[in-house]
Amino acid sequence: MSSQINRITLFKIPNEDDQQKLLNIYKHMPEKAVKDGKPYIISVRAGLAKKDQRAQGFTIAVISVFASESDMEFYDNECTAHGELKSFAKTVHQGAMMVFFENALA
Repeated sequence: MSSQINRITLFKIPNEDDQQKLLNIYKHMPEKAVKDGKPYIISVRAGLAKKDQRAQGFTIAVISVFASESDMEFYDNECTAHGELKSFAKTVHQGAMMVFFENALA
């Protein structure tokens, strides 16, 4: 079994300019997010949700992969780059959700 943490974050951001701003922040997250002076996020994939009733109004989907749950906890609580992302997202989203998991199929 993999010990990597897969994190899925969804946002409801109606304004297209704000959507692009958030995607741009995520684009630079892997190199901006540092722990002990080094990048620590394994990967980030993000994009606009395809229009579909099952999307339930979410407009942006993000998958972030961390080496461990402690790295994800650092991201949530101590990472300056993620703090900047959260500060922006809070001003533009109308809903967000996040789940994380270890891949049970690996």
